[in-house]
Amino acid sequence: MTAPDSTILIDDVPVPFKPGQTILEAALEAGVFIPHLCFHPELGAHGSCRLCNVIVNGRNISACTMKAASGQEIEVDTWLGESAQAYRRTLVQMLFVEGNHFCPSCEKSGNCQLQALGYDSEMMTPHFVEFYPHRPVDASHPDVLLDLNRCILCELCVRASRDMDGKSVFALAGRGMASHIIVNSPSGKLGDTNFSATDKAAHVCPVGAILIKRVGFAKPIGQRRYDLEPISEEATPRREVEEAK
Repeated sequence: MTAPDSTILIDDVPVPFKPGQTILEAALEAGVFIPHLCFHPELGAHGSCRLCNVIVNGRNISACTMKAASGQEIEVDTWLGESAQAYRRTLVQMLFVEGNHFCPSCEKSGNCQLQALGYDSEMMTPHFVEFYPHRPVDASHPDVLLDLNRCILCELCVRASRDMDGKSVFALAGRGMASHIIVNSPSGKLGDTNFSATDKAAHVCPVGAILIKRVGFAKPIGQRRYDLEPISEEATPRREVEEAK
């Protein structure tokens, strides 16, 4: 099956795309969910979490950075005849063990994308040995809590603060295993910056690293974001795409 102009094939389903769109953007707009963590529609592509990796004409490529183009045949759920779920589950497991993610006691539980992707990939155990790193909790800001135990280094807060808020409150420091988020203030504390709870950077974190104070557990279990529907249902309903088969 060949995709016509301005159409790509995702798991043999024709999906239209607009000029300049990435594969991930075209897929989500058409209702085809591709797992991702470091992507945000208002920020540029980053390609760090690798959860959106797909097979494009036989090559392994991140869907958030690859531009959609006519003639592309893309495998999302099945990679060259093998299930892609095990690969994504392994990445999610690695993210869980690299930090300190205690879901039952986390204010982000039920609203956390990492937790939701764990359910989506049918993750039952961490599988790998837990790192249990020692990371700071910064409660110095009057309205925002910064808990780096849950940080997955997606850099969404860095990019949002720099590109949308114009403040550059956060930055990435260190290399390799020592990489970590820092706060750009003389003390290194969030309370000594001009950060605001209304900043875009305060609301893009996919996990529980940045939390608005005094709103935790406001919604009971069963009414939280991913209690109502799985993360894979966040894309536009894919009925029209399925009918195009």
